Amino acid sequence: MCAEEAARKAIMIFTPFHLYFDDVEVGQEWESLGRTLTETDIVNFAGLSGDFNPIHIDHQFAASTPFRRPIAHGLLVFSIASGLGLYSPPMRTLAFLGIREWHFRGPVFIGDTIHAVSKILNKELRSRGRRGEITWQRQIINQERKVVQEGITITLVEGRAAALSHTPSNLTETKAEAGAPREGPAQPSQAGDA
Repeated sequence: MCAEEAARKAIMIFTPFHLYFDDVEVGQEWESLGRTLTETDIVNFAGLSGDFNPIHIDHQFAASTPFRRPIAHGLLVFSIASGLGLYSPPMRTLAFLGIREWHFRGPVFIGDTIHAVSKILNKELRSRGRRGEITWQRQIINQERKVVQEGITITLVEGRAAALSHTPSNLTETKAEAGAPREGPAQPSQAGDA
């Protein structure tokens, strides 16, 4: 696979629907569609994570707690909200850089429907516009619009300058600058290779 073809495939990770760093502004806010948590979600997450705390999976034990019934794992709720936020907004996210702070405000029960609310707090341009860091205020709300989790996260997002550097004309220029021929068959080297 040539470098130009590889670059084209890398660009195809995102669709025209996905937003660049340059397309969003501080203060903008989005809310995702809802997702209802099921007992199957909780059991599967317990198996995946190894967290079999009875407050999540034992109905009899959970009845003796202040919650009176099983609650979802906090990290399960966080993970589902991360997926919900994937298209709210649909960003050209390159990396999840960190969690500045995170708070668990209330329980999530089997049958609760959660939504992810995302608001841009800050933007910092990086790499001459090829990418940028976005600081987000994230909230996870339930069907009663109560905040069950919230905090600050940071992502690295592709900028428009990166897209411009991957255009076919720029790839040809990059190859030419590296000494590769623009068109035609490969040239034999001076060392006598044929």
